[in-house]
Amino acid sequence: MKPLRWLAGSLLWIVAGLLGLVGALLSITVILLPLGIPLLMLARRVFTLSARLVVPRSARHPVDEADKAVKRRGKKLDKAARAGKKDIGRKGRKAMKKARASLPSAVEAAAPRSRRGLLDRVGIRGR
Repeated sequence: MKPLRWLAGSLLWIVAGLLGLVGALLSITVILLPLGIPLLMLARRVFTLSARLVVPRSARHPVDEADKAVKRRGKKLDKAARAGKKDIGRKGRKAMKKARASLPSAVEAAAPRSRRGLLDRVGIRGR
């Protein structure tokens, strides 16, 4: 699936480049300016679409991916709690410690540039 997305993204990138070139050439002439400007805007949208096809989901939606990581850790904690009352305290503390430790690294891997703002939005302090 990934090679098809990369192929589609690269083809769209080439199409967007050609649309941008034609739009720029049409914008040079004053008479064809009303045709050139919409073509340039269309080229920008196609460039955005091609970039979306190439970039992985975790980089496009880092908050959603962090939410999924927290939910997975919560499910593990729930299973530990249902396993037995004797080990709840130890397993619960261990699962929560793992959740706190892995979430900042998961968010950092998803979006390293916006890590601090993202962690603040999620409500977790970084290391």
